[in-house]
Amino acid sequence: MRNFLCVLLACLVSLSPLSVADAKNPFQRKVKLPVHSRTTAYSVQTVSVSTGCFSPKLQGVLAHIAAKTGQRPVVTSGHRPRSGRARSQHRYCKAADIRVPGVPERKILAAALSAPGIGGIGRYCNGIIHVDIGPKRRWVDC
Repeated sequence: MRNFLCVLLACLVSLSPLSVADAKNPFQRKVKLPVHSRTTAYSVQTVSVSTGCFSPKLQGVLAHIAAKTGQRPVVTSGHRPRSGRARSQHRYCKAADIRVPGVPERKILAAALSAPGIGGIGRYCNGIIHVDIGPKRRWVDC
């Protein structure tokens, strides 16, 4: 029993300086883990989808679509600084490609058309809808 108490006391004594040293170290490294960006207006398909620079106006468009469809849009593509097209609104963080699970395309398009501040609306054959706050334009790419 005495050996056990000695070992226990030795362990406690050896661990106590570590906790004090950690508490006193102001230069402790902090690990930044990837954050899954998520708001109440929309969600993102993967962690790599960049939405941090979305303006309140674009977030408002996505919130309007969420309110009209009853489902949060899933952003499949957001900010793409190296977008191949010079006039792409994705390059300037003014566009989002979205899906709204369980909602027909025509209902998503109707919700987007009625959104205040909407610019471009596009529809792709794979079911993705493009919305942006740039100049007004419409297209179907099929």
